Amino acid sequence: MKAINRLAEQKAFNLEIIRNEKTTDSGHRVIQLETAAAAAIKHFEGAVGINVPRRRFLPVKMTSDLLLVMSNLYHLQNGALSMSPKRQFPGVPLVKLGQDRFKKVKDFLRRFANIPDLLLLDHLTVSGDVTFGKNVVLKGTVIIIAHHGERIDIPAGSVLENKIVSGNLRIVDH
Repeated sequence: MKAINRLAEQKAFNLEIIRNEKTTDSGHRVIQLETAAAAAIKHFEGAVGINVPRRRFLPVKMTSDLLLVMSNLYHLQNGALSMSPKRQFPGVPLVKLGQDRFKKVKDFLRRFANIPDLLLLDHLTVSGDVTFGKNVVLKGTVIIIAHHGERIDIPAGSVLENKIVSGNLRIVDH
């Protein structure tokens, strides 16, 4: 911390600015300017980087990462998330959620009555207007594609194992 304070006081951090084009919820195009804090390592003599394996580092950059972290794949132990011992094989499932409906956290959360059971999942791809009921279980490879103008509601209690679901599926409570 002393070295960081010293460099900050000397205004010695000369970090590159990253230009990141975005669109706001209201549709306005904006430019976000940011710096990569990790780039500051070059200012510390003798500093080295280390490779942290994915099992020890759980970045949540997209809602697909959030789905994994919120699922039963992980459990909290002594203040840290670790892979559930109930997972029968190593590794994290590959999850791809369509950016048109799942990009923003609030939209992502609205699509799940609760987070599905992912313990036996290998790969999940979801595209289009798709929602998940309570207590859904996903196993193996599951691909769900709602084409433009169509909607798929995965019913509560569904177990999808090595399935491709496409087209239009609406379950209406009466």
